[in-house]
Amino acid sequence: MSLTKHSSPYEVLKIRDFRYYVLGRMGITFGINILGTAVGWQIYEHTKDALSLGLIGLVEFVPFIIVTLIGGYIADIFDRRKIILTCVSLYSLCALGLYLLSDSFAYIIDSVGVTPIFVLIGATGLVRGFLGPAQSAFAAQLVPSELYANSATWTTMSWHISAVGGPAVAGLLCGWHHSAWSSYAVVVALATIGLVLITTVKSRHAAKNTLDTEGGQKQREGFFDSVRVGLSFVKNNQFLLGALALDMFAVLFGGAVAMLPAFAKDILAVGPEGFGMLRTAPAVGALVMSVYLAYNPPVKNAGVKLLVSVAGFGICTILFALSDNFIFSLFMLAGTGFFDNVSMVIRGTIVSLFTPDEMRGRVSAVNSLFIGSSNELGAFESGLAARLMGLVPSVVFGGVMTMIVVATAWVKAPKLRGLDLR
Repeated sequence: MSLTKHSSPYEVLKIRDFRYYVLGRMGITFGINILGTAVGWQIYEHTKDALSLGLIGLVEFVPFIIVTLIGGYIADIFDRRKIILTCVSLYSLCALGLYLLSDSFAYIIDSVGVTPIFVLIGATGLVRGFLGPAQSAFAAQLVPSELYANSATWTTMSWHISAVGGPAVAGLLCGWHHSAWSSYAVVVALATIGLVLITTVKSRHAAKNTLDTEGGQKQREGFFDSVRVGLSFVKNNQFLLGALALDMFAVLFGGAVAMLPAFAKDILAVGPEGFGMLRTAPAVGALVMSVYLAYNPPVKNAGVKLLVSVAGFGICTILFALSDNFIFSLFMLAGTGFFDNVSMVIRGTIVSLFTPDEMRGRVSAVNSLFIGSSNELGAFESGLAARLMGLVPSVVFGGVMTMIVVATAWVKAPKLRGLDLR
């Protein structure tokens, strides 16, 4: 299996449906990043507890992991565009609920604490369990296989543009209004814009997952058979399994983003605007790398580049944790995004390239499990470690563990190390 390098980095943007889909998804993701930033600041403002920041990831992760395999199964049966539109509509309702809790009904939080916020964050995790597989599977249907690397680059670039703007906007809004309500209002507006754009994209019928019966007829796979086939497919593909596992364990231990409100307040002594800049920095680094990768897709020696980029992520995480200088911290966080973008593009290309269309939903669900584990569960691990070890030592520990994971993969996964996607 190989990819050819196209003469133009803008080749995939000539496809109308892909162009509108990426714009719509970028608006939705912009809103998601605003919401995640505002929630973290709001929770820490009320609790002053690093563990509560970790609990945000946990309450989102638990419902997400419960339904994501079901979401993959559904994405391989039903219209993926309709699933996306439904999920984004529900996500908007959750954002509207957070807006009301922070504005008209703020007295509820004052009287019972932040539990209602956690409930709504759990609901967003439930929605994302269905949204993630449908999004990934639908995006792969919009472009020919020879453009997978090009489309993965633009998809991740759009994500990082959102990740640059979202936290910055949330930080400014929280600083100006001394509350998160305006951030949540903007999330609702952006999700609505995203919905409108995605409605302009034509639906693609999912390839039906079926089994042969004794009479030679076809019938749809049951849920458990379908999930078993999807898990078996990933397990037996060393490139897929290796790339997903590497990302999961590296970010599980190495993510510092969940602890940024505590670093902003207690280590670097900056307000919500400074926190917004810190939250934006990884995406700025990733965006810089995205522009480079648009012209130079990381298909040659992809395995080595994947491992080196994850190692770079770990080193920058350690240096950030040890810094008490705001500017240096910004650069180190930008470095984490710079290296993480390489691994995201390579992983996205591998998933698209090695997955048949009739299994994209299920494989995307497995991919979502790995990503969800590394991000949301990683946030809880970071909060718990900060409570037990202290804020700075916990993040240093995470970076060191990331380096150990890379070293182990380098030795134990020679096929992944030798992967070439040309």
